Amino acid sequence: MNAASPHGRRVALVAGASTGIGRVTAHALAARGDTVVMVSRPGGRGRQVADEIRAATGGDVHYHGADLTLLADTRAMVAAFRARWSRLDVLLANAGAYHHRRRVTTEGIEATWALNHLSTVVSVALLADLLVASAPARVVLTSSNAAAGSRIRWEDPERRRGYQGFGAYAQSKLANQITTLALARRLEGAGVAVHAMHPGFVATEFAGDAGALTPVVRLAKRWFGRTPAQGADTLTYLATEPAALATTGGYWVDRRQRPMARAALEPGAPERLWALSVARAGLSDGELAPVASDRAANAA
Repeated sequence: MNAASPHGRRVALVAGASTGIGRVTAHALAARGDTVVMVSRPGGRGRQVADEIRAATGGDVHYHGADLTLLADTRAMVAAFRARWSRLDVLLANAGAYHHRRRVTTEGIEATWALNHLSTVVSVALLADLLVASAPARVVLTSSNAAAGSRIRWEDPERRRGYQGFGAYAQSKLANQITTLALARRLEGAGVAVHAMHPGFVATEFAGDAGALTPVVRLAKRWFGRTPAQGADTLTYLATEPAALATTGGYWVDRRQRPMARAALEPGAPERLWALSVARAGLSDGELAPVASDRAANAA
């Protein structure tokens, strides 16, 4: 039987929680009394980090290992969450990666697109009913200002032709912004605020696979990078502050709403990307019912 969080605590699911801004935010949520479910790749330090946060905060902290690059693992993570928890107040889609060379998962999907974008679509779609039932609730997608000069390759989003690491990464961060708009529209009036955020140039382990530029990236992080705590500030703000519930569909930088990338605001982009993504992810009409475009109309 599903169980609500003890003592009426909020339940927060944090993807990409073992390092960097995800770890800092998970710690902050546990310290404020939320039940925190941390998700990171199996075989990493996720379980140890969860134990450390639990010991440091005395909080209700749980760990689930999943390779969110794989849609099957994403689905299994959602199933495991639903088997344990009957509510979801905060979903932080923070998992991400940068690949200098094109990689394809065992499911045949380009790895950057799979992890940075499709895993988020699957997670939110399959957990939307719990978010709505727990309203007011929040969804936050970690995006980046790298999206500013990007465009979606509508005919080739997985970049089978002319792959370039930064281009694939920037496109995935643009997709995060467009998906924020698509979800905000689908969950409008349901008490679920959906936002994207930019953490800044953070000195973490991220982008360790930058090819020949790896030493340059490491040096730049050392000289100019924000600390993980600084990078996590807006993510934690959106996960906790009442002000973040007053609007939806925003893009936030340093606790302020900023314009999204120009390509994210193109007419029809949210619906076009949503249709492309759910088809690639293999989501059924039944699974998509909580985020169907006509959900609000049907409810009325």
